[in-house]
Amino acid sequence: MKPQLNELVKLAKDKHNETKKFFDKLKKKPPKNLDYIMQDLHEAEFKKTDCLQCANCCKTTGPLFTTADIERISKHFKQKPQQFIDNYLRIDEENDYVLQNLPCTFLDTDNTCFIYDVRPKACREFPHTDRKKFQQISNLTIKNVAICPAAYNIVEEMKKKIHG
Repeated sequence: MKPQLNELVKLAKDKHNETKKFFDKLKKKPPKNLDYIMQDLHEAEFKKTDCLQCANCCKTTGPLFTTADIERISKHFKQKPQQFIDNYLRIDEENDYVLQNLPCTFLDTDNTCFIYDVRPKACREFPHTDRKKFQQISNLTIKNVAICPAAYNIVEEMKKKIHG
């Protein structure tokens, strides 16, 4: 199934309770091979998903910027880290550096990224579905299925594969 972006929020909301129960069970007793299952599901999904067709993550959510991200990106712009922070970032309610504005300042009209080679770690790893100990980020994943069609598909496939 290829959810349309305009249907994604509703689909994710409709499945929210089911997904939450699934993740609660998964946290209590994750299969020993969960990391391998997730890696396979992630790779299979991203063989058929072109993020440039969507870029909803870049349009609707902003990444956290680590100190290393800030140093790497400011160097790319030939700026001091504080200049980069002043120009593009703000501190959110959890005391993290995030973008001042959405959609992402670095998103081009063709959905490519102006700073792709030096982009934040959070962008490189999104939607985090191939992360080790995947069950530990279930709250984040539940949010991401409403943002990313690929994450939605991966979680739905995961429910079929792992009978809770």
